[in-house]
Amino acid sequence: MQKRRLGRTDLEIAPLVLGGNVFGWTADEKTSFDLLDHAFAAGLNTIDTADVYSRWASGNSGGESETIIGKWMKSRGNRDKVIVITKVGSDMGQGKRDLSAGYIARAVEASLKRLQTDVIDLYLSHWLDPETPYEETLGAYQKLIATGKVRNIGASNLDAEQLKAALNVAKDKNLPRYDVLQPEYNLYDRASYDGPLRDLCMAEDIGVVTYFSLASGFLSGKYRSEADLGKSARGEDVKHYLDARGMRILAALDAVAARRSAKPAEVALAWIMARAGVTAPIASATSLVQMDSLIRSAELKLDAADIAELDAASA
Repeated sequence: MQKRRLGRTDLEIAPLVLGGNVFGWTADEKTSFDLLDHAFAAGLNTIDTADVYSRWASGNSGGESETIIGKWMKSRGNRDKVIVITKVGSDMGQGKRDLSAGYIARAVEASLKRLQTDVIDLYLSHWLDPETPYEETLGAYQKLIATGKVRNIGASNLDAEQLKAALNVAKDKNLPRYDVLQPEYNLYDRASYDGPLRDLCMAEDIGVVTYFSLASGFLSGKYRSEADLGKSARGEDVKHYLDARGMRILAALDAVAARRSAKPAEVALAWIMARAGVTAPIASATSLVQMDSLIRSAELKLDAADIAELDAASA
């Protein structure tokens, strides 16, 4: 599987990043191990997780995903072959989003312990913390990079103005900059990334790894009416996509999928992979059948007519 350079970092990633949000939530440890084995055997080499995954699930406290990934890497002895992305800053019980230097210093140690590793390949600020200056956050990351605990840094959920401000602080204060952005982006949810934010990322050579790449599963095509919402734990997150635009997008996905002998989800992911300004989408699976589909999407090539049809439907 051909790799892609992630912005200015030294990371070479597969065109699809495996989402770890389901590990310890809708995929138990054994299932997670099977999924990871299958994905990496096929050539995927990057896992996205966060310290907060999956604190929202009943009985969980956060860290479940990192813990499973750490156990898997330890049991397989493959840490040097895995690129790990994790995040800091979400509410882990402290009652707020926190990117203060003191909190980052504590949180990274907890993530390293759960992941059973000495270094995080890519560490992301999960959310904007309006109470902490960029200089303090980037200064904390500078120390982690200097001590070898973190290789690269990035951010998630920043708009163009916020990312530009962070880049300016990094330049003015001689601090490490955010070299990767993780925005929400898919065929339906395009507005927050397309435009000034995408332009900035392309101009600054910032690697982009998108989340909600299948719109919480809506772009798989399995949700076509409110009667379908009970098909999974994420069904209620899909309800707002069931409008006229959503139906146009599904129709276009169906048409392209039929021509390409593919599934709608595979086409939706291939569209993101073909998009200028995006390095790779994140997608998760809870079964080997779903994982096989993700793997196929990384090999699917759309032509200009396919892309034009999908663009027109999502306009």
